[in-house]
Amino acid sequence: MNQNLRSLVQIFQSFLLPVIRILVFAYLGLAIALYFGQSNLIYMPSKDLLETPKDNGLKFEDIQLTTKDNINLDGWFVPATDSDPIGKSIILFCHGNGGNISNRVSYLPIFRDLGLSTLLFDYRGYGKSDGKPTEEGTYADVEAAWQYLTQEKKIPPKKIIIYGESLGGAIASYLAQKTSQDYGQDYKNAARGLILASTFTSASDRAAELYPFLPIRLLSQFSYNSIDRLPKIKIPILIIHSIDDEIIPFHHGERNFQSANLPKKLIKIKGDHNGGFLDSLETYRTGISEFVQKT
Repeated sequence: MNQNLRSLVQIFQSFLLPVIRILVFAYLGLAIALYFGQSNLIYMPSKDLLETPKDNGLKFEDIQLTTKDNINLDGWFVPATDSDPIGKSIILFCHGNGGNISNRVSYLPIFRDLGLSTLLFDYRGYGKSDGKPTEEGTYADVEAAWQYLTQEKKIPPKKIIIYGESLGGAIASYLAQKTSQDYGQDYKNAARGLILASTFTSASDRAAELYPFLPIRLLSQFSYNSIDRLPKIKIPILIIHSIDDEIIPFHHGERNFQSANLPKKLIKIKGDHNGGFLDSLETYRTGISEFVQKT
């Protein structure tokens, strides 16, 4: 019996223990790599502008924004029409985590056809904008865009619809909540509405789905929490999400919708994360058009 036990101990020491050590070190290595490299997973900026609105036959104005921490941002203003630049409303567009504003040009003809103008801006570190992206930095960036519209251009807040795509939905939610709080309980000077397209509930929720074997909520340095902000937002909300979304699964859109206050609407589209709005163009157009009419 003792001989058998000694044999088992020898097997454990010579084979199983090294394997366990390798697995533990691999696990810790992955956790450490994820912790220190997560910024590269959250932000995937490109400096190259692939096209401009002019390439799609649209007039536009190059704009420069300056944040409260003195970072210079690049952006475009695309008028609704020549005679009525602002149109029915202006879309303050917060793009997703990849590329830059030039990757969102396909949205602009759609908004213009609906009688809407658009302000597209790049976060710090994206496109021609200075700096390096951080969560607090992106919040400061969208505040600068809001101040540009409301203070420099004197556009009434009730003419502004805050639009967030993917990661940009968390940034848009931040602005919608902040501007509502800034103006008190009457909400007369809050934005006209909030549109969230393909937006996750929170960065840690999505990361936990991708890495279920890691203690993501302990490792995560990012919040980007839309679902906790939505109950505090008192303006109309439209949520657009594809049932085929392969990057941010549809249940994120459903949970965001459940968390939001009335008035709210959820529009289901089809197609992948980046192209669903084009694959379901009529549904997408109609949804935004009706949202503008009702807000």
